[in-house]
Amino acid sequence: MAMEVTQVLLNAQSVDSTLRKHAEETLKQFQEQNLPGFLLSLSGELASEEKPVDSRKLAGLILKNALDAKEQHRKYELVQRWLSLDVAVKTQIKTCLLQTLSSLAPDARSTASQVIAKVAGIELPQKQWPELIGSLLSNQQLPAHVKQATLETLGYLCEEVSPDVVEQDQVNKILTAVVQGMNAEDGNNDVRLAATRALYNALGFAQANFNNDMERDFIMRVVCQATLSPEVKIRQAAFECLVSISSTYYEKLSPYIQDIFSITAKAVREDEEPVALQAIEFWSSICDEEIDILEDYGGDFTADSDVPCYNFIKQALPALVPMLLETLLKQEEDQDQDEVAWNLAMAGGTCLGLVARTVGDDIVPLVMPFIEENITKPDWRQREAATYAFGSILEGPSPDKLTPIVNGALNFMLTALTKDANSHVKDTTAWTLGRIFEFLHGSTVEVPIVTPANCQQIITVLIQSMKDAPNVAEKACGALYFLAQGYGDVAASSPLTPFFQEIVQSLLTVTHREDAGESRLRTAAYEALNEVVRCSTDETAPMVLQLVPVIMMELHQTLEAQKLSSDEREKQSELQGLLCGCLQVIIQKLGTSEQTKYAFMQYADQIMSLFLRVFACRSATVHEEAMLAIGALAYAAGPDFAKYMTEFYKYLEMGLQNFEEYQVCAVTVGVVGDLCRALEDKIIPYCDGIMTQLLKDLSSNQLHRSVKPPIFSCFGDIALAIGENFEKYLIYAMPMLQSAAELSAHTSGADDEMLDYTNLLRNGILEAYSGIFQGFKNSPKTQLLIPYAPHILQFLDSIYMEKDMDDVVMKTAIGVLGDLADTLGSNAGSLIQQSVSSKDFLIECLSSDDHLIKESAEWAQMAISRAISV
Repeated sequence: MAMEVTQVLLNAQSVDSTLRKHAEETLKQFQEQNLPGFLLSLSGELASEEKPVDSRKLAGLILKNALDAKEQHRKYELVQRWLSLDVAVKTQIKTCLLQTLSSLAPDARSTASQVIAKVAGIELPQKQWPELIGSLLSNQQLPAHVKQATLETLGYLCEEVSPDVVEQDQVNKILTAVVQGMNAEDGNNDVRLAATRALYNALGFAQANFNNDMERDFIMRVVCQATLSPEVKIRQAAFECLVSISSTYYEKLSPYIQDIFSITAKAVREDEEPVALQAIEFWSSICDEEIDILEDYGGDFTADSDVPCYNFIKQALPALVPMLLETLLKQEEDQDQDEVAWNLAMAGGTCLGLVARTVGDDIVPLVMPFIEENITKPDWRQREAATYAFGSILEGPSPDKLTPIVNGALNFMLTALTKDANSHVKDTTAWTLGRIFEFLHGSTVEVPIVTPANCQQIITVLIQSMKDAPNVAEKACGALYFLAQGYGDVAASSPLTPFFQEIVQSLLTVTHREDAGESRLRTAAYEALNEVVRCSTDETAPMVLQLVPVIMMELHQTLEAQKLSSDEREKQSELQGLLCGCLQVIIQKLGTSEQTKYAFMQYADQIMSLFLRVFACRSATVHEEAMLAIGALAYAAGPDFAKYMTEFYKYLEMGLQNFEEYQVCAVTVGVVGDLCRALEDKIIPYCDGIMTQLLKDLSSNQLHRSVKPPIFSCFGDIALAIGENFEKYLIYAMPMLQSAAELSAHTSGADDEMLDYTNLLRNGILEAYSGIFQGFKNSPKTQLLIPYAPHILQFLDSIYMEKDMDDVVMKTAIGVLGDLADTLGSNAGSLIQQSVSSKDFLIECLSSDDHLIKESAEWAQMAISRAISV
């Protein structure tokens, strides 16, 4: 069955494209015609010491890709395909893989480790290959390179399989082997590194071991010792273990936190950057844990809090803050230009920001002396560090504590932004101003930072900074964004009104800068422009109207570009996205206000034809932002939108068919909802096509699950729009809703993420039921819904019994109970009286603190009493 594949594998990596393509084709045919033989040949190649390393490595890689894929549905197919192979074939492949772990070629060993873990990920949950872990552990007495490969395999294995498929006694043995490897007497660094990395992956399995004081002490001691290893990679891996322990076993850290502080402080001050970064990450991770606990339970720890807050950060503050402030002075010369730069200064500032969110006001007196001492120093590093420290502590402490300090500093900062000679300092100053406006400016803040006295100066400085280097200008746009956002809920007049024209003009000028492609500048300018428009008041509506033809012209120009390279096409698409986004905001602003709607709608035909041309630019995919903008236009145009439907429908369908880019599909489903609300029964001619596609989406296992709840809601939108005409879809939609309802009713053992999704799903299903009942109300065809009522009531019963609904689901659910009674009248009365929990559910909702739930419940109560009294 096996075949000689060495030369083919080498050719597949050749620089000669003809050779390469031919080899790839040969491999593909071999795989299709004889899968078992193909996999056997690959595993034989990987295991053979005579073969060249390059062909062995590729053999292993192809083998790995034959077992796993990124897309869920493809992965499922590959798993089934492996499970259905002949047992003898699988055994032979697994023997080759295990044999490769003792190869002298490091690349072959490493590849085999990964493939073994993939096979284990498929077989262990099926209770197959039970001897694997035992046979790996028996390798511990062998030469160092075999030990190293075995530990690497155990690490990958822990990454692939979930803890519940490995028995505790095997977990104990794995941990013993790993810890012994970290302690290796023979001092082989490769073994120690592999062991330390394996421990990182095995920590999730060590729940029982961390509950045992002696075992936990031992693991912690070994990890702390490894942070002092002479080998930098081992120190880094050991700190990565500590970071993972800090989040997985936070509640077990008390006895060790003092020692960990000493180790991390030494690493931050003296060690190489990769190690120091992980040492800072440990404290950032502790902050994350404590912020979560404090948010979930406020300051009061009652019996229901799973984990108390140990206030590690509060206790460490006097030593932790000075350590972090020192790191801020270790900037790199060019860090602002590089969007993905990550160094000691940035990590320290990020951690300082998390500390501020954890402890609030207590951080301010510890940081202020550093700021005051450094903010006017001649060395730019000191000025920048002081500014960064200030910007980092603005979220967390109370406005009462910060406002006086900010008011004292604002003038200084505005001057620095225009006058400081150093670009780094300006960049950080603009960022800090943005944070001041984000956290300390707006209708909720009692003492305003922005006043009639300083508003003009602030705007003048920001507009001037938009002409600065791209990284500074980008931060200035960001600051303007938050400045505008703070006035978002002021209905009457905004202090920005007198400067509106100038601000808009300056932002448009930024978008045309030659270097607007750098530092996300163009995107930031459009985001700021959108926010300025969104938060503008009626006074400036005529100016927003003048913006319409300007943005349309820009969009028109992107459509005229001919013969673009793929790089240019990507940029063009991005720009179209920004312009469509801008038009969407303008449409929402002008289309919803009576005084501007008429004037704006005169542009509707031209705007729509531009959007259709944007769609036509793309062969396979639908433009997401254009789709969203069309949703807004439909909402503004109402029934008049019908005239665009014939041309637009094909793109709507294309969006609904886009499984790969599921966000596009989700956005399109949302737009169907907008169309239903706008067109009402004028959407009937398109419903067959839309419903067919939505039903297809639901039954597809390729579509990302997050799109399914909005599709169910969309059924409700369609039913509301077309009323009794929905009759012909009931036989398709109702069974789908029913089976989804059964799936989402019971959640025992679900994790938080799954529970959130289940509640989204329930809400979508309930919105569908609600729309269908309301759509059929007062129609002679109401009796068609009677057969479905018992099941719906049963669904409501079961989710009530589970006691894990969120408020959104609760409101929709009690609404559905009301809709059912309202539409079916006396036909529903007796069913509701018989239902197990309707009464309790209603009573609970009537006494809810949430006024929306309460309103819904009061309405439902009236509908039910009408239905029962008939």
